[in-house]
Amino acid sequence: MSAPRVDLVGLSPRELVDRQVADRVASRLGAADPTLWGPDAEAEARIRLGWVRLHESSRPLLAEIEGLQAELRAEGLDRIVLCGMGGSSLAPEVITRTAGTDLTVLDTTDPGAVRRSLADRLDRTVVVVSSKSGSTVETDSQRRAFEAAFQAAGIDAPTRMVAVTDPGSQLAEHAEQAGWRRTFLADSSVGGRFSALTPFGLVPSGLAGADVAALLDDAAAAADAVFLDDPANPALVLGAVMGAAHASGRHKLVIGEHDSGVLSFGAWAEQLIAESTGKLGRGVLPVDVGSVAATGWLGAGQDAVRVALGGPVEGVDEQVATSGPLGGQLLLWEAATAVAGRMIGINPFDQPNVEDAKNAARSMLDAPAAAEPDEPPTTDGAVEVHGPGADAAGALSHLLDRVPEGGYLAVLAYLDPVADATAADLREVLGRRLGRQVTFGWGPRYLHSTGQYHKGGHPDGAFLVLTGAVTEDLDVAGRPYTFGRLIAAQAAGDAGVLAGQGLPVLRLHLTDRTAGLRQVLAAAEADR
Repeated sequence: MSAPRVDLVGLSPRELVDRQVADRVASRLGAADPTLWGPDAEAEARIRLGWVRLHESSRPLLAEIEGLQAELRAEGLDRIVLCGMGGSSLAPEVITRTAGTDLTVLDTTDPGAVRRSLADRLDRTVVVVSSKSGSTVETDSQRRAFEAAFQAAGIDAPTRMVAVTDPGSQLAEHAEQAGWRRTFLADSSVGGRFSALTPFGLVPSGLAGADVAALLDDAAAAADAVFLDDPANPALVLGAVMGAAHASGRHKLVIGEHDSGVLSFGAWAEQLIAESTGKLGRGVLPVDVGSVAATGWLGAGQDAVRVALGGPVEGVDEQVATSGPLGGQLLLWEAATAVAGRMIGINPFDQPNVEDAKNAARSMLDAPAAAEPDEPPTTDGAVEVHGPGADAAGALSHLLDRVPEGGYLAVLAYLDPVADATAADLREVLGRRLGRQVTFGWGPRYLHSTGQYHKGGHPDGAFLVLTGAVTEDLDVAGRPYTFGRLIAAQAAGDAGVLAGQGLPVLRLHLTDRTAGLRQVLAAAEADR
């Protein structure tokens, strides 16, 4: 076991680090001191700091996970599906991908993706439903779909269902009444994005075969360094980099993989930082570009700081590099984000704008007519253009022209992450064309991640929303809507909230997803 490392090239936030050492920020954080972020944040912080001791408090969970996993394997149940959003899905995804174990993560409401998950080895499937509140609409809808599928297949659904939730939640009550196989109750003093080492991260990962005991061991080894008042503390250094960048107007943290051996970490860090810091018109926008070979990383401008996951990249004058085992990395980034929040002057534990899009989508589902799309002003081949422009290429050019200097473009794809995977290519294509940072998020997943920053952070973003025609819809059991209507309402709801804040928004609806994506990618390549 080894502690995580943070290496700096061309960056020196020493003054900020020394200030945090003098204020004993690290040791106070380790002692769960709620006064670190000022009086306005104290009440929230008082009930949100359980994550600093998870490397110890989560130990009793290991035997429970191991016992349940043995039961399931003995019954031939070897496919684990996770229904969750935000930290509930992103942490298990990075844990299992890094471990090389098979976990099916369902964090979308696209009906095609839901159908595919239901059709795959249902007879060998156990579903872990993860939600702190128990009322998350995406997770509740996925849960209903699996219960209905098990029943239709003649499978006793409760024996295949496992809940991970907070005590007293709607999900906990449902699981108890329905007689689900197991319910794991999490520590309610840990917020969702800090929950990687709680049952939300450990239960689905452990059931899928990841060594979650080693994960806690690595976090424990990192804790000694992370909570030490010392200038070499990697969490203070990384937090100071973010704080110094924000103070100097470099509001973007561009994260690229560089032989770290840790997979999907950028997406997890993205939701941690965006939801924690993006509020009150402030914050750090994390940009997960995938690799240090990406345009967004190599060509990062003066408005951004580069982070290499794994080690420094040769020939790059300014960068931060983080390395170390996954468990230690999780704790490092959580602590660094909390430290950065203190420097920026925000409460890192609330998420005041996340509910905006949820409420807008809910109102559309309650009044179905409101969810119907307006008559598109332009139809261009396989693309309906909802915005100014004579065609898709013209509308896209108009949007790009409205990205402010030092701003960013967000591509928000309410599509199937597998069947429509080429949509993610837009990040690189538009990044080359625009010369500014471009983020990419699958909807509705990003609503639980960068969505908070979009509405609460620096108001310098422009937004390209992609939606697609549904050829085969799927009912949400027990609800008066389908998955197709749900994802459409979520897309329209968030676009409406963004536009209502005066931010540039363009929605392109693909009447044929394959042809439409080709067309949009071609339009993105064109430089008008």
